[in-house]
Amino acid sequence: MGSIVRLIIGIPIAVLVTFGLFTLMKTLIFVDEALPEDDGVEYRFDINPQVEAIDARARDTSIDDVTQVDPPPPPPQIERQAADLPSESLSTIVGSIPDFAAPELNSGNVSFNVSDRNAQPLVRIPPQYPPRAAERGIEGYCLMEFNVSPDGTPIDIRAIDCSSSMFERTSVRAVERWRYSPRIVSGVAQTRTGVQTRLDYQLDE
Repeated sequence: MGSIVRLIIGIPIAVLVTFGLFTLMKTLIFVDEALPEDDGVEYRFDINPQVEAIDARARDTSIDDVTQVDPPPPPPQIERQAADLPSESLSTIVGSIPDFAAPELNSGNVSFNVSDRNAQPLVRIPPQYPPRAAERGIEGYCLMEFNVSPDGTPIDIRAIDCSSSMFERTSVRAVERWRYSPRIVSGVAQTRTGVQTRLDYQLDE
């Protein structure tokens, strides 16, 4: 019975407290809106403004008269004097020229042919030492014989005496790269036959 009485009394009190809190919160949240201040300044906009004409002074572009300058005087001319020619003859000044008898040229005694010459070596490349002979420490020689063509090239190359057959091939290859000036007879290049040369093979110490 006592709890019912407290419930009846407490409900109206709770309603009053809730209404009071709601009213207080509404007062704190809502504030009167401030109206914008009118400063009384008016702004005017002209859509088609007129441009004010400006009186610009034209610049004087006339050219002043150019002062005429007199050209410099021409350089003075130097008179040239002709040299006096000698009155004496040349023979009197330097002496008389002695007379010499002109040599008589006989076509039978004078020959215009190129002098004869034998084939001469121009390029001689040494042979390459055979690797097998170098490894074994073998030294020796190879006597070669060949002909020289009119253009100076060795032809018909052959080994006629070699201390070892290992030197024969390298000797032939070396002579093939040699060049000679050809043999000339009466101004005509000819083949020289029977040219002999010896190639020695020695190891460096």
